[in-house]
Order: sequence, then structure tokens, then C-alpha cells
Amino acid sequence: MSGASVPEKVVIIGSGPAGWTAAIYAARANLHPLVFEGAISADSEMIPGGQLMFTTEVENYPGFPEGIGGLEMMKAFRDQAQRFGVRIKSANVEKVDLSKRPFAVTDSEGETIQSHAVIIATGASANWLGLPSEEHFRKAGLGVTACATCDGAFPRFRDAPVAVIGGGDSAMEEALYMTKFSDPVYVVHRRDELRASKIMQERVLKHEKIKVLWNSVPEEVLGNNTNGVTAMRLKNVSTGETSEVEIRGFFLAIGHTPNTRFLGGQLDLDEKGYIKLKDPYRSTTNVEGVFAAGDVVDSVYRQAITAAGMGCKAAIDAERWLAEQGIE
Repeated sequence: MSGASVPEKVVIIGSGPAGWTAAIYAARANLHPLVFEGAISADSEMIPGGQLMFTTEVENYPGFPEGIGGLEMMKAFRDQAQRFGVRIKSANVEKVDLSKRPFAVTDSEGETIQSHAVIIATGASANWLGLPSEEHFRKAGLGVTACATCDGAFPRFRDAPVAVIGGGDSAMEEALYMTKFSDPVYVVHRRDELRASKIMQERVLKHEKIKVLWNSVPEEVLGNNTNGVTAMRLKNVSTGETSEVEIRGFFLAIGHTPNTRFLGGQLDLDEKGYIKLKDPYRSTTNVEGVFAAGDVVDSVYRQAITAAGMGCKAAIDAERWLAEQGIE
């Protein structure tokens, strides 16, 4: 790890699939990358290992025919990066100064490190309701999730009732996706009309497997550690009445928050808060020498494999840019 007098060639902020893939490619290109993997803290945006640390089983990443646990997968990514000499700092990045080169990266331990290039791969955090029962079943992998595409095909949801929470396009997409496996699919929405686009509303409202529960908010996720989620308790916001609905899965689709607070507005963001790329086919941002990859730029796919592919692009882009600057 270098001090301010000897800048790093490249610093990678984030340790999900995008960050570790970027690190592996950068290390094999002899860039000697330094990765800030994050540290567990109450107000931290960065989660060591990223959102996959909350995924009990990953079945759709190529190369793992029997599936693999999210934590185990991220450990394998990390181990592979270390094999190629990637240096790791278990600290959060508190702020960056991108106004001049070399860039300055200040971490939660108070150390400021300079770097010629920076790759941002801090991801996006799913929004949760904040119910204690929601957190319990989510962490235990017992039926609460924020990604139908990731988890919807699991046996526990097959031919069983599930609930999708939300009223936007993402919620409609999740509900429609779950009709491939589950019946019925409840859409729980706090208002009396959906926020989704007209075409998505039409598809959902016409689908025979989907039932919309209007003017309703979840008060509790019910179940046990043996059977997992078994029901949800809803409150009707118009009447104040509560009811219990039998379900086996509780899918949150109330949006994601990109982890960009530490940037302090120094990079261009889109209307949702995701980092904007100058070129959709590359990883370049509006600040030359700063690259971005993974869910921090991707509000559409949010998959481990797409994040890893973007991490690869970011490392290659950074390597080529550094070569153009005469830094090898």
C-alpha cells in the first residue's frame, strides 16, 4: 500500500462480483491493484462481498451446476484475486477527491491514498421495509428476497402463493416473472392505483395468476425457522383493518439505492442516482481516469454475471487509459 508520494496505479472501490473481477484482470495486467472491500458498520454503504452476501444460494451463475452459496462464491472471488497478488484493505471509503490527478481516496481509518485511476464498483442496495421479521427471514434464506430473477425458481416457491411488494415497473416485472413458478402471485400496493407504466399495468391486471391487494401495507412477515415464510399480515390503509394472507415467498420490489454517497456529487448520475457512463459500451465516466462497473451503474439487470462482465471491462479500460498516460 502506497502513501501519497507514490500513487497507486489503480484503486478499486467495492468487493462484489464487479470489484473482484476488475481486481483479477487488473492484477494480471500488472497494475498491482488495491481493493477497498468495505467494513461492517451501522452507516456503511459498502458491504464486504456486496449483495451476494445476503443470497443463500446462487443457481444461475455458469460453472456451478449444483449451485453455490453467495458467501462461498464471494470468498472464491476474493481468494482468486489474492492468488494474483491483489492487495485488500478492509475499510470503507468515506470520500474521494476527483478534482485533480492523482485522485485522493480517504478511508474510514483516516488514511488518504492517491491513485492514478479509480474503478468504482460499490453496487446498489435493495430497499427494505425495515420489519424485524423481514430481516430475520431474509438473512436466514427462508423466503424473503429482493430478487425474483435470482431466487424465484427455488423449490419452496413452486406452485405456492407468493407476494410481491411494490407498485412500479420493477414490481410488475417481478410479479410476471413469478407466474412462471408460483400461483397465486399477490401484488401488495399501498395505493388504489399502480405507479407502473400502462403496458405493465395491463399485463399484470389481465394475468389470471396475479391478484392485486390494493391500499395495503405489510405489517409483519409470519413463519418459523422450520417452514420459513408461511404468511404475511397486512393492514388496509383505508379502513385500518388487518388480515393474514398465506404465502411462501415475500418479494420486495420497492427499488434500489446506488451506493454513491461518498462521491459527493463529483460524478454525473442519472435520475435514479446511478453513475452515468460516457459510452454505454465502456466503463468511462465524465471524469477521465475514473471508471465504474456493476450495479452502481446498472439499474436494469443487477445480476452477478453482468456485474462481473462490467468489472472486466473496467479493468481493461483502466489498463489502456493508464498506458495512454505512460503509466504502466
